[in-house]
Amino acid sequence: MQPDSIDEAKPVRDADAMSDEPAGSKKPAAAPMIAAGKPTLWNALKTAIASWWGPGPVGGPKQSSDELAEDRTDMAATRSLMAADRTLMAWIRTSLSLNSFGFTIYKVLQGFAEAGTSLPHGQSPREVGLFLTGVGTLAMVLGTVEYAQSLRDLRRYADIRLARPVFIMAMLMSVFGLFLFFSIVSRL
Repeated sequence: MQPDSIDEAKPVRDADAMSDEPAGSKKPAAAPMIAAGKPTLWNALKTAIASWWGPGPVGGPKQSSDELAEDRTDMAATRSLMAADRTLMAWIRTSLSLNSFGFTIYKVLQGFAEAGTSLPHGQSPREVGLFLTGVGTLAMVLGTVEYAQSLRDLRRYADIRLARPVFIMAMLMSVFGLFLFFSIVSRL
């Protein structure tokens, strides 16, 4: 059986072959339709992000090797500062845990002693509370001193202010730990 026409003999491979355009003519790819005069929320958002984010390394001017080295030093100082911040936050977390655990143990053991429960040592609530809050306060003070030394070293490379939120929190926690420690000491 022979095909009636030549078109029936050729297999259809894609949708362009079925168009009314003559074979071999290439039409340009269709551009997405965008309403030129009508701003959209998406376009406004893209424009705002692009203006805030900046052109990036491709669109910016070429930098000399000295400028690139200075940028890299600034970025290294920033990374080191963030690492120091994370380290101080770990000190804060640890000292807060020790202080709260020490105070809780002190109050629980003091409640047992006041209820008439016999404790192995008469001063054990006070001693345990003092030990744990003292270690927590010492950890906070040591972490704060280490952070201040790190900031002093980093000030050679970047302008870093001392009144950072983490440092202020560490100072408050140090005062809180000292207050807690001396509140247990005062209850002779």
